[in-house]
Amino acid sequence: MVNSISDNVKAVRDIIAEAAVRSGREPKDIKLVAAAKTHCAEFIKEAISAGVDAVGENRVQEMLQKHEQGAYKGAPLHFIGHLQSNKVNKLVGVCDLIESVDSVDLLKRIGNRAVSLDITQDVLIEINIGEEPQKAGIIPNQLPQLLESAGQIKGVNVLGFMAIPPIIDENDKNCYYFNKMFQLFVDIRAKKYDNVSVRFLSMGMSDSYYDAILCGANVVRVGSAIFNKRNY
Repeated sequence: MVNSISDNVKAVRDIIAEAAVRSGREPKDIKLVAAAKTHCAEFIKEAISAGVDAVGENRVQEMLQKHEQGAYKGAPLHFIGHLQSNKVNKLVGVCDLIESVDSVDLLKRIGNRAVSLDITQDVLIEINIGEEPQKAGIIPNQLPQLLESAGQIKGVNVLGFMAIPPIIDENDKNCYYFNKMFQLFVDIRAKKYDNVSVRFLSMGMSDSYYDAILCGANVVRVGSAIFNKRNY
């Protein structure tokens, strides 16, 4: 039996609430992003009606098509996929938050486009916390230099970090990388950079968001646990 999207959102909210309390926070402190890749506009509207905090998309063209269909009305839109530099102009001003910025070049392109639109674009910096060569994101020791550069770029506002840690079966090892991300989050938040206000730590997906919250995440990106299995 396949549960309804509204039932799924309620179940996810209950799990978020338990993890939030266990981590010393309130459920309202955790933002639930519905990861909507391949899911239709009607399903997204159901998820928004059920109370998700935002919708995340991985593919620019798919996002633009669903945006034209009014899929995201009533909720902020996040871009959570790998961002190619030639797609920047299509995202800035459409997405409320771009979660996957991983270079100074991307920051500059986003800033230039935002300035041309007379807006400021909110972004997160994607961290390759496992330092995996096949993955996007900057490695942790490159982060301070990138944030220093961000202070010189008009039109962008860095609000925190996003990560997709290595997939490991044992929960304790997943928590190892989540804890590393949280420590980085805490360390950077204690410093001062222009155009940087470290508020959000986005990590954890359908199979790991409970552990991610226990380790300090305040944004989780949940797909199949809300929309059921994707139909490719």
